[in-house]
Amino acid sequence: MRLFDYILSPSCYKVRLMAALTGLTLDIRPVDFHPGAEHKGAELLALNPAGSIPILEDGDLVLTESSAILVYLAAKAAPVWLGGASSEEAARVQQWLSFSGRLTASLGGARLTEMLLRPGNIGALQTQGVLALRELEAGLVEQDLRGMRFLAGHRPTVADIACFPYVALAPDGGVSLDPYPAIRLWSRALRSLDHFIEMPGIHRLHELKPEPHIEPGEA
Repeated sequence: MRLFDYILSPSCYKVRLMAALTGLTLDIRPVDFHPGAEHKGAELLALNPAGSIPILEDGDLVLTESSAILVYLAAKAAPVWLGGASSEEAARVQQWLSFSGRLTASLGGARLTEMLLRPGNIGALQTQGVLALRELEAGLVEQDLRGMRFLAGHRPTVADIACFPYVALAPDGGVSLDPYPAIRLWSRALRSLDHFIEMPGIHRLHELKPEPHIEPGEA
């Protein structure tokens, strides 16, 4: 399988992370996304007329949406990543996969505007990102009350991998993660997984500062 990849793209990182966690091997084809805009060139537009990456080729199959690629890799290597046998868990996976698109549009848009100076209303993007983070925080708190650490159940799924990168990189777009303890704990749980890999800006668990200890009754 060949992945057209940009090292600083969170969407591409999702694919690399999914492959690492499931033990699949990818043939990485680096793309000069910035400043070369190679993804807008004839070769890659022939594969993906939308002019975006990642692009995954596996024989005659070409996939150009990161969520679809995650599902494909999971089904190919370890279907447990698609959720359990219950319809409720499967529905949660699909719901959070759809939600991940909002993270890309808001937090990802803010990051592109801040880091690559792409045109965009940074204030509106940050506001939308905060609203998405609040929704994610609430969902994780509800899961914790059910005794579950991850978005769809007791174990991580493609839903967690789809949401994680743009959340972890939210500070690049000027959005702090300090107000979201459940998100930070979820992020740590994902970073602690066997075979977790990092990308620039997303460090391994042991490189993170410890969570501050709060005594009962302290504000």
